[in-house]
Amino acid sequence: MLCSSHNIYTAFMKLPHTNASWKPKLNVPLLLIRPSPPALRRWVPMATGPSLIPNRPCHHGDKVVVIMGATGSGKSQLSIDLATLFPSEIINSDKMQVYSGLDITTNKIPPEDRLGIPHHLIGSIGPEAGEFTPSDFRALGQSVIEDIISRGNLPFVVGGSNSFIYALLAERFNPGSDVLSGSGKVSHELVFDCCFLWVDLSFPVLDEYLRKRVDDMFNSGMFEELVQYYYDDTNRFQRGNRTGLQKAIGVPEFERCFRRYAPRKSDTWAGLDPVRRAAYQEAVREIKENTCQLAKRQIGKIMRLRDGGWDLRRLNATEAFRAAMAAEGSGKGHRWADIWEAQVLGPSAKIVKRFLEE
Repeated sequence: MLCSSHNIYTAFMKLPHTNASWKPKLNVPLLLIRPSPPALRRWVPMATGPSLIPNRPCHHGDKVVVIMGATGSGKSQLSIDLATLFPSEIINSDKMQVYSGLDITTNKIPPEDRLGIPHHLIGSIGPEAGEFTPSDFRALGQSVIEDIISRGNLPFVVGGSNSFIYALLAERFNPGSDVLSGSGKVSHELVFDCCFLWVDLSFPVLDEYLRKRVDDMFNSGMFEELVQYYYDDTNRFQRGNRTGLQKAIGVPEFERCFRRYAPRKSDTWAGLDPVRRAAYQEAVREIKENTCQLAKRQIGKIMRLRDGGWDLRRLNATEAFRAAMAAEGSGKGHRWADIWEAQVLGPSAKIVKRFLEE
């Protein structure tokens, strides 16, 4: 049972799917056969000038479910749960997870936890391609949505990068205006017929969870992953260029630390000498703080979308997170699953079901 308090991140992500006795009680049909995801069309970077980018008219009326929320709020968990109940495919809208590499650092959901559900735009762009912009995401994301709908499946757009979500869905998107930071007016006219699910929870609870999650990520190999990332094929330590994947939380914090105390390629988190561990712990503290600050900014942008006319359906996951963080045995693990189903998954499934029936 993956619900011990020392690895709360793993417990939260995997508990419902690895608990053989837990079954959803929702009365909605299950998809028995899922297609393999199609090959992505070649990605070509787009110019990001100030001109407005109109939508393609054929999109109107196409239904899309969007799962939003701050980092660590349970979006991936909910997307997998819902995708087992509806014939659907998932499109990642996290701007760091679109890149290949640093899977632990960027919190990509492991392939084995995707339950065979097709995932798109996750690990799809090589880090050497440079910056993948909101305009790029709009073009490629709309193409993927068309492919999913052509197979009769429901697209789930899932991720915390609200600038990507806005670029993908706004009727008239201006790449030269950052409306989510207060520059310009939020467009409430959308390219698709959207159902928005906003997974939210009390920020003190989220803050506590995110800080524990960082510890769990290092216990799961994040440090070793970063060390390997900074070494080239000749075993020489190299510095980044601060574009694309280089912006992922964890990369700049450790690069600054590695400049002072260069790691050995064979270093492991558990086997560090006291001097390096003390130096690296400062980077860990910075990662925790930056992750929590990111969550605050993401919530602020979601609030701006809501105030701009987007119909966001808020789901309160606070009690589910409290139960997950308190889990120390199988009984409490079942309690977490029950709360999640009653307060998050169940209401979400009903909302999506009504949306599809409209």
